[in-house]
Amino acid sequence: MENPSLAVELGHLKNHVKYPANRAQVVAACNNMSDQLPGNAEWFAKNLPEGNYNSAHEVLGALLKQV
Repeated sequence: MENPSLAVELGHLKNHVKYPANRAQVVAACNNMSDQLPGNAEWFAKNLPEGNYNSAHEVLGALLKQV
């Protein structure tokens, strides 16, 4: 079963973040997602490690290491 919230958020990482981007730039772009579920922005900001990211794939990989 598809998770519509996850699909929307992954779409934001792919299409709304201008790469390369550092952690602050990725978090700022994701904080502007008005259609995300409450609490997701806080979790994202808390769990995304410092670093520079060249793609949505790298962001997801960094987040997966945190769970």
